[in-house]
Amino acid sequence: RLDHSWKEALSSGVAGAVGMIPQGLVLLTSLAFAVGVVRLGRRNVLVQELPAIEGLARVDTVCFDKTGTLTEGRVSVHQVLPLTETDELVPALGALAATDPAPNGTVRAIASAFSYPVGWRARARMPFSSQRKWSGTDFGDLGTWVLGAPEMVFPDDRAVVNRAETLAGDGYRVLVVGKTSQQLRSDQLPEGLHPVGLVLLGDRVRNEVTKTLEFFERQGVRTKVISGDHPQTVAAIARRVGIRNADRVVDARDLTEDDPGFDEAIEQGVVFGRVTPHKKRRMVAALQARGHTVAMTGDGVNDVLALKDADIGIAMGSGSSASRAVAEVVLVDGDFDHLPAVVAEGRRVIANIERVANLFVTKTVYTMLLVVAVALAGQAFPFLPRHLSLVGSITIGIPAFFLALEPTAHRARRGFVFRVMRFAVPTGTLAAFAAFAAYSLALAEGVPLVEGRTVATLVLSGMGFFALLIVSRPLTAIRRILIGGMIFFLLLIIVVPAGREFFAIELPALVLLLAAGGIVGVSGGFIYFSLRTMGWLQQVPQLRAIVEESEVVLTRVERKVVEVAGPVVKRAGASVRSARQRSVAAVKTSTMRAGREVQ
Repeated sequence: RLDHSWKEALSSGVAGAVGMIPQGLVLLTSLAFAVGVVRLGRRNVLVQELPAIEGLARVDTVCFDKTGTLTEGRVSVHQVLPLTETDELVPALGALAATDPAPNGTVRAIASAFSYPVGWRARARMPFSSQRKWSGTDFGDLGTWVLGAPEMVFPDDRAVVNRAETLAGDGYRVLVVGKTSQQLRSDQLPEGLHPVGLVLLGDRVRNEVTKTLEFFERQGVRTKVISGDHPQTVAAIARRVGIRNADRVVDARDLTEDDPGFDEAIEQGVVFGRVTPHKKRRMVAALQARGHTVAMTGDGVNDVLALKDADIGIAMGSGSSASRAVAEVVLVDGDFDHLPAVVAEGRRVIANIERVANLFVTKTVYTMLLVVAVALAGQAFPFLPRHLSLVGSITIGIPAFFLALEPTAHRARRGFVFRVMRFAVPTGTLAAFAAFAAYSLALAEGVPLVEGRTVATLVLSGMGFFALLIVSRPLTAIRRILIGGMIFFLLLIIVVPAGREFFAIELPALVLLLAAGGIVGVSGGFIYFSLRTMGWLQQVPQLRAIVEESEVVLTRVERKVVEVAGPVVKRAGASVRSARQRSVAAVKTSTMRAGREVQ
């Protein structure tokens, strides 16, 4: 008898200890992350840090670099406009490009358009700097030549600057060529410079950019363009690709990092030009300080600081090795069209981990409460380890495996632990109450312990299926099949003698089974009532998505009507806005009614 009591105590202790540990959650989390990495790898997206998957799910602001990101990065010379009568402009461009010790994409484009002239020997060089925005070479008797941004090289020559701004408004990158007879001695512009000509460079916009930006708009993700080019050049490209509010243009030269209004300017601005690498980094920090989760895309060395500090750095495979090294995600083939898939994969992983975490933590809650309850009541633990293994497998483990791999477009939100506990605590408490009540009732009727444990196992399984139904909403065809298959598997174990013997199941009298069913029904009703009271059932992403999508569609209709009709029908535009408000209100009302019906 003593030996039997010792074995019984050990079995009960193992059952309680195993049930309180959500061990499957760790496995499924790792599996979901790994599957996400594999799926992205098939799309030529390299995830260099596994936690980046979680960051992708929470992104609400994406900052794009212009060159090589929104555009293909294949800069080419479009036109050269002389400002003075000279034959040296074209040879000087070839010589400047050929003698630059650290050529960037712009200099390489000039080098490919103009050959290196004979007789032009460099005596001193000053490579391009993103801070100075110019480069220069001293060619001795042929003079010192400078190539750079017009407003940086000739800030006081309004004729040159204004003409450059006009050309930049057409989407060109505009550089000015200047000449002086003075020697190049330091990183300061030599004296006596006079403008010789303007160089217009262009870049092709990526074909897939517009669709990608539309995806971000539908998902409520804000987009910003941060570039070192002229603000009007960046704004022209932004308008061409369809970025909303592209008229909110900010010249970063007018912003100082210690300015109290710096953060607000970054928050409200959409297009930023003449941004230095350090200021780009400061912009990312300003957005993060306002609670945004920021993704930064880039391909050059000047993007490295911002890529490193952003929550998610996304580099182009065709970019510099430095940008690829610091980024968490690399688009190997440089295909911008992969970004929606990257964000969607992150959302799928995190949303599904939260879904299955509800089930695993519920199991922990009800097991802990049952241990306390039987200890206070002085009763034997109502489950053997095999009973909890059975319940955990059919109501949590197997369904969670499939739920963790399903797609979802819902952006991850803050408060993961709070939402999980808000579901798990009331659900686990009522599941523990139902199982303990049925178990105590069976023992009070004088049935053997094995039958009492069978009643408790069946009741806990019923409560587990009830929780699974709630977590699996909306019940798609695949989810119905999954839950139905788990119920069928439990019934098969009960019907087959070998199954009953292995899991130590002995059915009690019919009256006890009916009583157990009643307990499950009453407790399930309490679960529904408690979750509805706490607001958990109102958190149905699909219903909110209907409202948000309707608002986006109605906004586009209004914009199109005003665009086509023009100022002639301003009153009609007001009517459209009024109709839109009524339509949105009607959609929300019908959605809430549908939600109540679903609930």
